[in-house]
Parts: sequence; C-alpha cells; structure tokens
Amino acid sequence: MKFETATEKINTIINEVKKAIVGKDEVLKYVLSGILANGHILFEDLPGLGKTLMIRTFSQAMGLNFSRIQFTPDLLPADISGVSVFNMSSNQFEFREGPVFTNLLLADEINRATPKTQSALLEAMQERTVTVDGNSYKLDSPFIVLATQNPIEYEGTFTLPEAQLDRFLMKLNVGYPSKKDEIQIVKNRVERKKEEFDIDTVVSKQDILDLQFLVENIHVSDPIVEYVVSIVEKTRNHSQIAVGASPRGSLGLIQAAKAWALIQGRDFVNPQDIQDVLIPVLGHRVILRSGDIISGVTSETILTEIYHRIPAPRIQ
Repeated sequence: MKFETATEKINTIINEVKKAIVGKDEVLKYVLSGILANGHILFEDLPGLGKTLMIRTFSQAMGLNFSRIQFTPDLLPADISGVSVFNMSSNQFEFREGPVFTNLLLADEINRATPKTQSALLEAMQERTVTVDGNSYKLDSPFIVLATQNPIEYEGTFTLPEAQLDRFLMKLNVGYPSKKDEIQIVKNRVERKKEEFDIDTVVSKQDILDLQFLVENIHVSDPIVEYVVSIVEKTRNHSQIAVGASPRGSLGLIQAAKAWALIQGRDFVNPQDIQDVLIPVLGHRVILRSGDIISGVTSETILTEIYHRIPAPRIQ
C-alpha cells in the first residue's frame, strides 16, 4: 500500500466512525493508532460514554469481525476460549470456538471476572493463540482486545495484576462530552429516529493488515530510540515512582508512536509523536509510591514532568 493511499484510508475510517461518535476526535485517533500498532487497549471510564458503540463502529467501518464478552464473577475460561465437545456420530471430540476467535474483542468490565478467567486472555493477547485440551489454535489476524473497567465501582471486582496491565499497549479514557457535543448527540438521535447507526464498511480486513505492515516500516531514527529509552529509564529512578516501566514500555512507546506518525500523515517518528502517546502507553505501566498517591499525585503529572526535563532530539 502506498503512503498516500494509507493516509486516505485512515481519514476515511475516522470520518466514518465520527458518524456515531461526536466530539472525540483525539480518542478515535488513539484507538485507531492502537489497532494499527497491533496493540490491545484498556478503557478505564464510567458507563454510558460510548465505549462499546465506538468499538463496534470501528469494526463495522473496517470490515472486521466483532465479539463482545460481558465479564462477570461466574464467567469461566472456557466461556472465552471455547470447549471440546464429544460428537457421538464421529466418536471424536470437536472443538467449538469461543468468542475470542474474532478480530476485535470487547472485554466489557474485565475486572469483574476472577483472576483465573482474566488469565485466559493472556495467552491470546500475547501469543495470538488459544490452547484447549493440549491443542493450540491460531487466532485470526488482526486480533485486538479492547477491554473496559469502571474506575469508580470496585465492589465485587478483581484488580488486574501488573503482568496483565502490561499486556495492554494503551490505557485510555473517553470522558464526558462537552455541552455542545451532547446537544448534538441528542439531536442526532432525534433526527435518526432509531437507536442504530448506518455505518458503511469503508476499508477491508486486508487494508488493515496492509496498514499494520506500513506502520512496521515507519522510520525511527537512533536519536528517537535514545530519547524513548531515556524517558523510560527515568521512570525507574524517579523519587515518586515505586516501580518504573519495563523494556516492554519502551517497545510499546516506539510502536504506538509509529502508528501515531502514520495517522498524522508522516513516514517517520518525531519527538512530538513520542510525547503525544507517552501517557496512554506508560501511564498504566508505572506504580507510584503510596504516599504520593494519597497526596493526589498522578502518573500523568509525573510523566509530563519527566519528558519536559529530558531534551528532545532534533530530527532533520
């Protein structure tokens, strides 16, 4: 796929999704960059802000298969991966695929399921395979998990362990719409006279795979690599951070920045791309000291302070 064609297709996808999602252009670009970077995304936000609608709309616009799993305490690993069933006629066990066999998987309220069930997603997220009864099954490409969790209601939930949080390339929040945007949302519903949106499939699955391949070929200079590693290394010896980001954070930062650069219409990564994706990529990978959490310090403020202290390289 040519670079000019890629830019056109990216704009077409965003414009199609904007038919359903009003006033969240930056969030849409972050979600698309996560998909093009072949990374998983965690949404931590209140209910009713359009997360499910956004993900379903992306799948429709991109011609990708979509599955949704409502995570509850009684959800079992087999409910995600699938199960082997004995076929009386063939006298053999046959594997019946679970909802994980899709392209975009919405793991709704992921922290409501038990750790055992949450861990059933780990292999799929990391290896893109599922193992059941000793047999491994390869998942279709692309395979992206987009999970949600409620940041307010923690009763009856199971906090995601750091190892699982680290599997998510980005952590995003949608946020409330502005008054102007909410008025437009309500007016659109009145004029539409139905709940559903008419979303067209504007690109194919192969187009998405081609865009992901193009992301892999975005140029990253040595000064940019050093800039990223300097930022990540600083999280490991900061006085307010108990646990800094791992090398997976450096790799994720580069990968997300490459996708972000492509969305911005460039075939190379510059320091601004790193700064733009820094908080979504690293915000959930650092653990603050308990005293700082109590005093109201956030990972966002510390990460912002870190990249302001480290000189950005000049890219010719």
